[in-house]
Amino acid sequence: MCGITGKLYYQAERLVEPEALTAMCQQLIHRGPDDDGYYLNRNIGLAMRRLAIIDLPGGKQPIHNENRTVWAIFNGEIYNFSDLRHNLEQRGHRFYTRSDTEVIVHLYEEYGIDFPRHLNGMFAIALWDETERRLVLTRDHLGIKPLYYAALPDRLLFGSEIKSIRADHPQLTVDLEALNLYLSLLYIPAPYSMYREIRKLEPGHTLVWQDGHIRLQRYWNLAAVEQFDRRLSLGELQEELRTLLSDATRRQLVADVPVGIFLSGGIDSSTVVAFARQVHNGSLRTFAIGFDDPSYDETTYARLIAERFGTEHTEMTVRPDAASLVPKLVDHFDEPFADSAAIPTYYVSQLARPHVTVALGGDGGDEIFSGYLTYQADKLARLYDKLPHAISRRLIPSLVQRLPVSDTKVSFDFKARRFVEHALLEPGQRHYAWKAFFNESLKRALLAPELLDSLNGHLLGYEPYRQQYEAVPHLDPISRFQYADTKVYLPDDNLVRVDRMSMAHSLEVRVPLLDHRVVEFAFRLPGRLKMPGLRLKHFLRETMRPILPAEILDRRKRGFNVPMSRWLKHELRPLVDTYLAPGTIQRQGYFQPGAVLQLVREHMAGRADYSRNIWALLLFNLWVEQQQSQRRAEVDALPAMLAPDHD
Repeated sequence: MCGITGKLYYQAERLVEPEALTAMCQQLIHRGPDDDGYYLNRNIGLAMRRLAIIDLPGGKQPIHNENRTVWAIFNGEIYNFSDLRHNLEQRGHRFYTRSDTEVIVHLYEEYGIDFPRHLNGMFAIALWDETERRLVLTRDHLGIKPLYYAALPDRLLFGSEIKSIRADHPQLTVDLEALNLYLSLLYIPAPYSMYREIRKLEPGHTLVWQDGHIRLQRYWNLAAVEQFDRRLSLGELQEELRTLLSDATRRQLVADVPVGIFLSGGIDSSTVVAFARQVHNGSLRTFAIGFDDPSYDETTYARLIAERFGTEHTEMTVRPDAASLVPKLVDHFDEPFADSAAIPTYYVSQLARPHVTVALGGDGGDEIFSGYLTYQADKLARLYDKLPHAISRRLIPSLVQRLPVSDTKVSFDFKARRFVEHALLEPGQRHYAWKAFFNESLKRALLAPELLDSLNGHLLGYEPYRQQYEAVPHLDPISRFQYADTKVYLPDDNLVRVDRMSMAHSLEVRVPLLDHRVVEFAFRLPGRLKMPGLRLKHFLRETMRPILPAEILDRRKRGFNVPMSRWLKHELRPLVDTYLAPGTIQRQGYFQPGAVLQLVREHMAGRADYSRNIWALLLFNLWVEQQQSQRRAEVDALPAMLAPDHD
């Protein structure tokens, strides 16, 4: 695990500056505190920071092939590297380390730019082929590891985080379409970033630069996976899934450093603990986060699993330190990111890091096994649409609007309001709308007039979801929604949150449920098996029934949320008063002060729950303040940089 970065000048005679590459690499020390490594050759420079996991003495990067014509740096882990190495050695390749990185250069020699097809793992890879004068950037199947790039007029920059690119190109501009998407989704979907000049390499894709041209190509297509033959029995399918999960967990426990598991008490993390215990006889450590609000606290269930499978369990109760934590969140994400689950993810990573260097998590189960409440809502909406118009269009909406506002977790009034508001839309659009938080009218009220003019009135954030939903018309309705979530929400919200918050503590997190073989298996299942009726995650629950206790399998869906509505009224109120103050908003110029003030007042008075909206605005404004502060520091430093040296 590490952070990678690099710089390529398009003109071969222009040399990459060592100090520039060092500055880019230094931005990633938190991702790799153990070591660094550099490759400089005329117009190309590769750099990395290393968190040593496998082959501690011999895994130093960059890694090269036998004749030093192919060089690679990489962030992540290759879980099938032993099998790949054995096959490559039989083909005549010779290795000088036992690290997983070295497999990459030999795979490239053997298969060219198609080499990622052979990898099982989580990875962001940069590879330079000196003979072909070719740079190859590639990212894992599901997008577990991040990779950003900036194709500038004279050079190509890339890095695991935006801050490494900013170190070489600080003159960046806000992408207003990314801002529009952020307000809708509370995160920014690929290929966008909040900066117009920087893009995210999409999961399952490879970027190739050669002969002055950049091309993008996809090496893995989940949409092409065909569903199972109906003749397979339910028992056979369940046994195949248990075999896949066991093997994925076994592979991901391999490390030369201590390994632990994030345990929420839900079915996904409990599944990981169960299979870890099956394939690992030694000590297992688990880590859990709780809250003082009982409607959000799940530590009782985490303790139950820890006791059942004999883990050494550690837990803590989260109470946010607003003054110090929230600015840290903004800094680590590099761009606005308003999934409040980042807070417990930060703390559970902080809790685990003194004890382990690697942690396994249960992320991905909701997307691939139908675990979200929106999948229930999608089915209910089909029934709702059949009600008489007087009931579905007038009576029920009127009753729902009278429900008292609650601060409890995923409260009934919150679910009812969102359901009624969007239930009668077209299926793909309503699925997106239930995941969106600023609708078009709210954006129109909040955004500054000049920004509205720049966006030409295009205020919907549906496009990323629409593209993915319409890419799989052959799938059943539930599988189409899952596909869209797996392609948009999973890599750009869920996995971003886990990567940044764990890397903030130099902790590697692995996700066995997102082994691409497991994901392909899940998408071969028809929706009727994954979710019969309204039974969320049915197939996984029944697959795990012989292994997990009923208290875990039969409990209601909870989610990894925080009591943000209450926090904004109390613990986080000083930040709201500072960064959403009318004067601050007026100075920044993105929103209308009166509209923001009205939103805050409605929430603080308990007349509405705008917690997600206020949190998103707060983090965006904090981000803007950070950008302006950095620009002022750069301007202040400029005279000293330009001044002539004196004896």
